[in-house]
Amino acid sequence: MRSRYVAVREPRAGRVKPAGFGTSAIMTIKVLAPLVGLAAPAVASATIRSALAAAALLSTAALSTTASASPAIQTLIGSVAPAGGGLSVELIFLNGSGSAAAYDPPGQIPAELTVDDRRIPVMLTLVPASTAAIPAGGFTRRRYALALPAVHAGNAVLSLGGAAPGTSGFAFALSNTSVAEQTQPAPAAETTPARSGSSGHSLLTANPNAPAADTNNVFLANLSGYQPIYAVYGPGTNTDARLQISFKYQLFGKPGDSGGRAWQDGIHFAFTERLYWDLGAKSSPFRNVDYMPELFYLVPERAVTSTLSLGGQAGVRHESNGRDGDASRSMNTVYIQPVATVPIGDYSLSVGPRLWAYIGDLSDNPDIKRYRGNTGLFASIGREGGLRVSANSRLNFGSGKGSVDVETSYPLNRLIGTSLNVYLFGQGFAGYGENLLDYNVRQTRVRFGIGIVR
Repeated sequence: MRSRYVAVREPRAGRVKPAGFGTSAIMTIKVLAPLVGLAAPAVASATIRSALAAAALLSTAALSTTASASPAIQTLIGSVAPAGGGLSVELIFLNGSGSAAAYDPPGQIPAELTVDDRRIPVMLTLVPASTAAIPAGGFTRRRYALALPAVHAGNAVLSLGGAAPGTSGFAFALSNTSVAEQTQPAPAAETTPARSGSSGHSLLTANPNAPAADTNNVFLANLSGYQPIYAVYGPGTNTDARLQISFKYQLFGKPGDSGGRAWQDGIHFAFTERLYWDLGAKSSPFRNVDYMPELFYLVPERAVTSTLSLGGQAGVRHESNGRDGDASRSMNTVYIQPVATVPIGDYSLSVGPRLWAYIGDLSDNPDIKRYRGNTGLFASIGREGGLRVSANSRLNFGSGKGSVDVETSYPLNRLIGTSLNVYLFGQGFAGYGENLLDYNVRQTRVRFGIGIVR
């Protein structure tokens, strides 16, 4: 699988716009980000919310001038690919002047790598070093190496140092899936004159068949997975099948800026819908559907020691089943949940206690506190690209009632040779109130199926 990146807006008359291109944002880069694998030993564990990352679309403008000696030379990130346990970054230097120029690309360029919500300073190193002769209105490519720090994989954005305020970075996805046989070495240097006339192709077309940028959805990159997305089935009950859809949306700032430059970048909206399907009944109705919108503040996970990372979130959540009469259920809660993560060999363990308080009207289910309590615990252990087991529990210490919900997943392509991007997914529940309608009913469920986000 090769990553594809394409610039979709063509400079007028097939030539690069003169000086000022870097801040005028006349070119849009669209990133189609399939999973980029990494075999780096420095990555202890990695996970990727693959289906949504593959749909990420980012706009990017030309970045800052990289050498004061050549003020007309502008820099773009052309592509990012795995290489030797790190990343190979192709930079494109554009000569916006009216005459040819000899240009000595910098040996090192500072940059910033954002993985999910973590921002990390990095350095790009030129390999090999050489001087480029760039024709008037043309461009040249150079390869830079990026040594990956010890980070979890996920949605990633690479930005060059000194970028103009508001300039987006280059979006791609990281996982620890080996791509040694998928990547092909690119030439160390390539100098290309500008095209004349209007041929209908961009100067920087890595894949001319790639679709055009979706300029109607410029904020799509702020959308990402939240809770797992799956469909599972276990016969013999009135809720044979359980389906879940979930996403979150970063309301402010660029993707990955949570807890970064501005405090409001951590504000997110999320929505989760959980459907319980009675496939064994006549006409196979949905027994219940739980709707869970919420507004929360995310504090990204950050390393506090070499073996401990801390993060968390706090917010307000509404839950209801959208029904009326005796079947109506609803409640509102405010919650806080810190999360700690530690490595255990090739695995990582995350643990997060959750505390909540009920607010507003509980007349639809006045005794729900007796069955759900005010405390819970999240725990997850897994190896990125391998097995993962997660559990969420609730407990009322006064009544002794509660529940535990367990999910386990494993990539299908690790078991059989397939390009199908799904997880084998198992889900089990024991305790009171798997869904809002049955909040005071003790239930036990075991189901199996597939998932696309875990």
